[in-house]
Amino acid sequence: MSKNKLAKFADMATYPHVFECPFSVLESHPFEMQGRWHDFFGNGNPIVLELGCGRGEYAVGLARRFPSCNFIGVDIKGARMWSGATASLREGLKNVAFLRTNIEVIDRFFAPDEVDEIWLTFPDPQMKKVSKRLTSTFFLERYRRFLKDGGLVHLKTDSNFMFTYTKYMVGHNALPVETMTDDLYASGIDDGILSIKTYYEEQWLERGLTIKYVCFRLPLAVTLTEPEVEIELDPYRSYNRSKRSGKDAAR
Repeated sequence: MSKNKLAKFADMATYPHVFECPFSVLESHPFEMQGRWHDFFGNGNPIVLELGCGRGEYAVGLARRFPSCNFIGVDIKGARMWSGATASLREGLKNVAFLRTNIEVIDRFFAPDEVDEIWLTFPDPQMKKVSKRLTSTFFLERYRRFLKDGGLVHLKTDSNFMFTYTKYMVGHNALPVETMTDDLYASGIDDGILSIKTYYEEQWLERGLTIKYVCFRLPLAVTLTEPEVEIELDPYRSYNRSKRSGKDAAR
């Protein structure tokens, strides 16, 4: 581990808006903030998660634009998270927090109906294993344990595989779609939220890749099943992309 990373972890250990709870700790000690996030923010405003937040560009960008909502960036990679955590602290943003943990156990950190929306910004498409995809039944079932009935799930991706898989998931399970486009910046959608660009997104756009976007609602009453379809694999492998949600991921 580089000295730079050690310094970042030392910084975040002092940040009042950064919480850390690895899987090994969670097994023996329930997370104390579960069901108490509104107490932390000091208000009853809607809570929005960014899962796999990386550097936290979306969590911080959304917090700047929407002071009447609370945002929580979640990732396992602490060194990346430091960027957003530090920027929000320096700006004095009171409506954003960060949680360093494994996304596979995200339902252990929030109580039923505690979250209003979820953002999935450029997740690893996980082309080889269905259960690792952040829009699979494995994850959608976990989201429903804390997401309000009919809460929104946003996916922004460069991966045609991930977009196509999610499109089939949504259609197969008749989940209500708010917006869907396979070329966001050519779609004519005039939305300040969608124009926030992450570090990875800037790289994909420079390479000429189109950005896909899906926004759908997740009702509690729907029985979720996986679609039986074959999807063409992405012809490239995204460079500098890591498995952010792996339980054994190193710092």
